[in-house]
This record gives sequence, C-alpha cells and structure tokens, in this order.
Amino acid sequence: MKIKHILLLQRIYGAKGTNGTITYKGEHICHTIELPDRNNIPRISCIPIGQYKLEKRRYPRHGEQIGIPHVLGREAILIHAANDALKELLGCIAPVTTLTGEGKGDFSGKALAKLKALVYEMWDKGEEVYLVIK
Repeated sequence: MKIKHILLLQRIYGAKGTNGTITYKGEHICHTIELPDRNNIPRISCIPIGQYKLEKRRYPRHGEQIGIPHVLGREAILIHAANDALKELLGCIAPVTTLTGEGKGDFSGKALAKLKALVYEMWDKGEEVYLVIK
C-alpha cells in the first residue's frame, strides 16, 4: 500500500484575492495566494475546496511543476511562482514567503523551492501527495 501524505491548505477569502497557508503534519511550509473565489469559473477563480492528488506536470512556460489535475471543469492547474494573483495567476496556486495583501505576497520563488523540495522527496520514494483545501 502506498503511503499518502496530506498537505493542508487553509484559506482566507478576500475580494481581491485568496490567501492561504500550507502546513504538513502541523508544520508551516509556506503561505499561498490565489485569485478570489468566483464559483470555480476557469481562469478567474481559485479552485474549489476539496482533496486533490498532486502530480508532476511539465509545461512549456513553467517547466516541471507540481500539477493539480482532476479539478472539476478546469485544466492545467499548477502550483507555480507568482507574487500578485490578479496579474500573474489564471486559477493556479502560488506559494509565497510572506503575505503582503489580498492575493499578494513576496519571495514566491523561495517558497516554491521549499514546497517542491518536500513534495519531490515524497514522490522520489514512490509515495502519494494530496492537497486538502479547507
């Protein structure tokens, strides 16, 4: 039986963006920024709450990233670097080091590197990683 790891994303919704925090076994990994909640409308909304199995995905624009397949009615959802949700995201999740406003943060590349190191270590062992959004 494969080992399952759960990353927990807890969100706060705002008019200009959705802010969150990812934890693993109670330990803080990074903050996140996303678009505001607009009823899962592709390209302008954050993804719905739920449990998602993370998978390795390769995209021309972002290279190899953590993908979030199987989001109802959506495709190509990734976890990738961005510091301003409204300007840089089309429904994806961006890890950030510090939250600086609704849907805004800083040092996204640094936060993404930390998250990828954790997830890739689990994948390299053949284990499954899930993101639970609450």
